[in-house]
Amino acid sequence: MNIPEITTWDHGISQVKISMSYPLRWMNSYVLHSASGVVIIDPGPHNSVTEEEWKKALEHLGYTLEDVSGIFVTHHHPDHYGLAGWFQSQCGAQVYMSQRAYDESLLMWGTDTDINVKLKLWLQQHGLPDELASQIEQHLLDFIPQVSPMPDITIVEKESHLGLGGLSWLVIETGGHAPGHLSLYNEEFGIMMCGDAVLPQISPNVSLIPGSDPEPLYSFMNGLMNLKQYEVNQVFPGHRHPFSTFQKRIDDLLAHHEQRLIEVEKLLIQSPQNGYEICTTLFPNKLSLHQMRFAMCEALAHLQELVRRGKVQSSISILDGGIIFTTT
Repeated sequence: MNIPEITTWDHGISQVKISMSYPLRWMNSYVLHSASGVVIIDPGPHNSVTEEEWKKALEHLGYTLEDVSGIFVTHHHPDHYGLAGWFQSQCGAQVYMSQRAYDESLLMWGTDTDINVKLKLWLQQHGLPDELASQIEQHLLDFIPQVSPMPDITIVEKESHLGLGGLSWLVIETGGHAPGHLSLYNEEFGIMMCGDAVLPQISPNVSLIPGSDPEPLYSFMNGLMNLKQYEVNQVFPGHRHPFSTFQKRIDDLLAHHEQRLIEVEKLLIQSPQNGYEICTTLFPNKLSLHQMRFAMCEALAHLQELVRRGKVQSSISILDGGIIFTTT
């Protein structure tokens, strides 16, 4: 196995590309170097390949697993959170998350959750065909190995300051992409470690799912406005490449979602539709089940935002008992 691609940046930051599934193929983990120990931001999904990638990456950087003193997790999605428990089991590292992100990890991956059943029934109610809905339960269960073992958590409070990698970081909590998502901001050098809150080139998924944030697009856009106030010179995102045009990228993302809301409202002016019908118009390409889940939950997030704004309403169809959206 080859060493993962590693890029060294200023201020003791190393970017490590950890493998993940198509279409993203790799995600960005970051190593913060200091004399007191190594801290890893978002270690990636857990599997045998990523375990070996980290052993080789740390060896290349001059460390062993025992040198890792902390894992900072921006949010609960498997591609960011997955290896946290494995690292903790190997070296006893503290794992830092927000309380809300931890709660979401239990909702999605906890031993007592029934989200796989609830999500299947909920998506069916919004029009997902039975042949796709029947696969949802196992689809979510298939992620469990990627987040096992689950770690013991050190809760990080928003607006607190953490000393990691020899730098002081302000903890910023935003929602939308994932409730309780944390970004780290170093004011001295204008560095933002933003996980999936702001991504270059691609738009972070914003999903409405039962039992989670009831208004995720509203949360996401408010979070972007909050992040925009910070003076940022260098952005280290969870996917694609580090970039510097932080405020412009935020403006582009806000404009993208406002345009999407206009598109959805226009579709409903033409005729009442369910969530699946809106989804297949917004995302016309052939999608895997994983992509369809994200696409449909994002379409529903936009529909919910239009409901919040008073432009759309939902009702129960007398024909099949499903949920139909119409303009007000």
